[in-house]
Formats: sequence, structure tokens, C-alpha cells
Amino acid sequence: MTTTVAVLGARGRMGSEVCRAVSGVDDLELGAQLDAGDDLAALAGADVVVDFTHPDAVMDNLQHCIAHGIHAVVGTTGFTTERLDRVRGWLDSAEGPDGRGVGVVVAANFSVGAVLMMHFAEQAAQFYESVEIVELHHPDKADAPSGTATTTARRVAAARSAAGRPAIPDATVHEVPGARGADVEGVRVHGVRLRGLVAHQEVLLGDPGETLTIRHDSFDRVSFMPGVLAAARWVADHRGLTEGIDEILGLHTDAGADAS
Repeated sequence: MTTTVAVLGARGRMGSEVCRAVSGVDDLELGAQLDAGDDLAALAGADVVVDFTHPDAVMDNLQHCIAHGIHAVVGTTGFTTERLDRVRGWLDSAEGPDGRGVGVVVAANFSVGAVLMMHFAEQAAQFYESVEIVELHHPDKADAPSGTATTTARRVAAARSAAGRPAIPDATVHEVPGARGADVEGVRVHGVRLRGLVAHQEVLLGDPGETLTIRHDSFDRVSFMPGVLAAARWVADHRGLTEGIDEILGLHTDAGADAS
């Protein structure tokens, strides 16, 4: 059975790429293509909505989709713990078209390589004394640090905590504000905004006598499409909120729990 996919943010860089990707496969059908100011009522009839819009718009879009029983795949950035809790609250009382609830996938990154980079960093972080993250993006990006970097830092911090690792060492006492980057749960994150870049991140890990660098580069937005399509196919059969596409790819995220 063909799944009808509507796209919010369809005239943006990511949204237009999603439209092309959906149109290029046989098991998905491209439905409504909406952008800022368009009437969300046009989403009626869609099985799944893919949202690549703006942090200021995404919550209203999600509330509409959930209230109307439409599953959603969201790549828009700016999701805090409080926002995710609000989405869970909406989903708790939602009924899908078949009475079995609504599914929502919210992911910081849909690139398979980026997801693997986060997974490997989480696995490695429990073994190293020092960890820092550098994210590099185009200068039109609205948020800093990126959602991918923030998610990576939180996962690294959780893995280190579960492994009983102490705080990352840093003897800095004199600092130009911002020189040491943002502090995300004890992990330093540095953002670069440079024309010519798309989306890039490296995780730097260090111990006495060695370093390990895990880096991922997206040179074209087409790199995100396999993950978006996989989530669009998956979400209707998995109700409630799913964060990230690790589960969709069959990856486990409990690195710290297995640390000795």
C-alpha cells in the first residue's frame, strides 16, 4: 500500500529535497507541499507529514498533525526537553485514523553517516578522559550549537556518567567569552559558520598518548534523504514519540550501561 507523504517547508532547501526524494520512490506518494503562510487544512488526506520548517513554526505544525491523526517526521531544529515533553503530552491523548494513536519521529539528523558518528562517539566516550565537539555549518543556519552537536554532547555525557567517568579536565581560568565554546552537560561544543559548508561535525577524544577523531561530512542535502524516507515508512507502525533514527536503523544507544 502506498503511503501519502505531505511536506511542510516544501520550498526550503531541505523540504524541496524531500519532495524530490519522495517522488523518486514507488512506495511513497507525494501529497501536499506547503510552506510558510499556507493553510494546514491542506494536509488532510496525508498519512505522514515531513516537517523541515523553523523552530518558531514547528510546534504549531506538530500540534495540528497530532490533533488530526497524522503521523509526523520532524527534522526541524530547536527541540528542548520541554518541547519534547509537550509533544509526548499531545500524543498521550491522540487517536490515529485506526484508533491506535499517532507516531512522531523527531531527529537531530537523518544522515545515516551522522547517526553512526553519534553512535560511535557514544561508544568511545566512556574510554577517554577528554571529549570535545566541533560542528561546522553554512552561515544561514538559525541555531547554534546544531541539534546534532547538542544531541551528541548529551549522549556522550550520559555514556561517561554511566561509566563512572569524572568531569572532563580543563584548567582554563582566563578566557575571552566564548573561546571555550558552549558547555552542554559538561561537554564543550564549538560552532563554526562558514560559507561553502553544508553540515559537518567531528568528535575529538583524548587520553594520555593518543587521540581519536570521529568525523562526518555531509556535502549535499541528498545525504539526509535515505533516513527521511526510512522514517516516513516506519513511523505509522510505531506510535508515540521516537527521538532520532537509531532504532529505525537497528542501532542501540545504551553504550554506558554496558561499560565496566
